[in-house]
Amino acid sequence: MKTRAASAALLVLALLPGCASARPPRPELMAPGPPERGRYLALNVSLCVFCHSEIDWKAEGFPPRAGGAGAGRAPFSETLPWLAAPNLTPDPDTGAGRWTDEQFERAIRQGVGADGRTLHPAMPSASFRSMSDEDAAAIVAYFRSLPPRRKALPSPRIPPEIRGRLRPLPPPGRVAGPDRESPVRSGEYLAAIATCGHCHTPVDDSGAPIPGMEFAGGTRLKGPWGDLHAPNLTPDASGIECLGEKGFVHAMKTGEMPGHTLNAIMPWGFYRGMTDEDLRAVFAYLASLKPVRHFIDNSVAPTPCRKCGRPHGLGEKNSD
Repeated sequence: MKTRAASAALLVLALLPGCASARPPRPELMAPGPPERGRYLALNVSLCVFCHSEIDWKAEGFPPRAGGAGAGRAPFSETLPWLAAPNLTPDPDTGAGRWTDEQFERAIRQGVGADGRTLHPAMPSASFRSMSDEDAAAIVAYFRSLPPRRKALPSPRIPPEIRGRLRPLPPPGRVAGPDRESPVRSGEYLAAIATCGHCHTPVDDSGAPIPGMEFAGGTRLKGPWGDLHAPNLTPDASGIECLGEKGFVHAMKTGEMPGHTLNAIMPWGFYRGMTDEDLRAVFAYLASLKPVRHFIDNSVAPTPCRKCGRPHGLGEKNSD
């Protein structure tokens, strides 16, 4: 599911210059949430821990290095060497110990750092924008519950041409939780805060999503894990049509697909902690999407693709 080098996800609270909209505080929004729910979300769904930790790229499932969960990472990736994923533990000097709940929530759902500067879109606030008030509060409570880790990280050195384009998102207002009675709507909520579309929807040269290619894959991911492209998640024969619900849940739990093992940059090592019910809901949502014919195969040499504009395996099969 998650295979973008520049983001991977990519959940980076890099503090970048920009203008943030002032708004009155909403203390009722961030009432204390259950840290156990926050742990589930931060570790297994929204992948905060995956991006804000030093990762052991040689271990199965790419787990955080011992003692470093949530303490940040720099540089963030080979393709974004000027970004750092900040220390989110409650250390008052090098971490988030002095952040207010309001500042934490704005970073998550508005893309505004604790100092008021706009965050790089590798921090997928556009996806987290649909996160409910209760879930945002629970994530904050989880990070507050971690032991403080003293870890200073370098300031970002964002290229001016990128920094000049950054804009914060408007306040999300009150956001209710998902409709748990509908697997598709519940799955839509989970897929959003798990940033599936953020990594599996290809973008053009300006970084804008390509219309009609939602969840159709093609994003390149290059790093210590290798060089590959995000697969197609739509219910087409070139996507997940043949996988089925059981195959999808099995892949997320084990990393095993028919005929091959998933590279853990698609972080099944974290998603495997999701409940079967939640994974089935995500599949129900993906299965409800419009099928898009977009062949991608990371086991063969890249060829030009006219659909996503990027060379990847089987690109030549995508003629329109």
